[in-house]
Amino acid sequence: MAYQAGVVGGSGYTGAELLRLLAGHPDIDVVHVTAASNAGTSVGSLYPSLGVAYPGLEYAPFDPVALGELDLAFLALPHGESQLLAPQLVDSVPHLVDLGADFRLPAADYAQWYGGDHAAPELLDRFAFGLPELFRDTIATLDHVASPGCYPTAATLALAPLVAGGLVEPTGIVVDAMSGVSGAGRALKHPSHFSEVDENVSAYGLLTHRHTAEMELALTLVGDAPVQVLFTPHLVPMVRGIHATCHARPAVTGLSTESLLETCREFYAGESFVSVVDDPPPTKATTGGNGCLVTVRYDGRTDSVLAIGVLDNLVKGASGQAVQNANLLLGLPEDAGLVAIGMWP
Repeated sequence: MAYQAGVVGGSGYTGAELLRLLAGHPDIDVVHVTAASNAGTSVGSLYPSLGVAYPGLEYAPFDPVALGELDLAFLALPHGESQLLAPQLVDSVPHLVDLGADFRLPAADYAQWYGGDHAAPELLDRFAFGLPELFRDTIATLDHVASPGCYPTAATLALAPLVAGGLVEPTGIVVDAMSGVSGAGRALKHPSHFSEVDENVSAYGLLTHRHTAEMELALTLVGDAPVQVLFTPHLVPMVRGIHATCHARPAVTGLSTESLLETCREFYAGESFVSVVDDPPPTKATTGGNGCLVTVRYDGRTDSVLAIGVLDNLVKGASGQAVQNANLLLGLPEDAGLVAIGMWP
């Protein structure tokens, strides 16, 4: 018998992507979906691509009693909303998977990067940091999980083997990353209008982007030493994709591109969704799939290390990783309902 799931905030891009992925899941059935602004609207009328998979399913108002009858709920909500709703759900819904930022960071880090106190700090320890390739053992011990953001997933997966092996210095790491416009969400905002995005590349969140904290948190745990990252995100004229270019200084001598590639391959051996490749990976190779492609180089001329990670921001960077985490929570095969293969062209 399949697990019954709900999607809270199912009318945004990540919610719609969750519904697309879960429509093909062999062990999870979506029976409840909420969207305050679209309550009473059918899923198919808002997203025609989902109409065949969910005939008759309508968006409903948020109802903790209805959600409490389910096995699992995904929270696909804007920043700040999950922490207001989670207190009504953590003890009644067996498993929560939060796609937002509300339960990823310790309370002090949250206050520093988000400019205000957390509304439910007593719940933070009940959520695992949901990057399965690095923390699956912890995820499996808790009932709820907070999936990391798309930028931290790409950058952390690119850098983790190097940090874990003590091959690069933990400070002075620079991450320059690019994102497709779907990362801004479905709501209308002038920076994401076609006329603003087309034929344009723009940096944003200089020095203060909140995903910096997630990168530092995850890499500090991996390396067992404080990690410091300078992160600069860029919006580029494509719909989907994250491309993270990461720079670090060597912490040891004798590095080579070949040895670094081998280190990464050994680190991710047996992983379903991370592939180490020889050539610089294009974002399009991950479109629609839950895969992350990683490559690395050593430059002897400048004595520096370059690591690249690419993924689909809506899949491995959000909804696909959420499904991967749900599989872990439920004791299902981690790749159930997911493929790493992207669409091309």
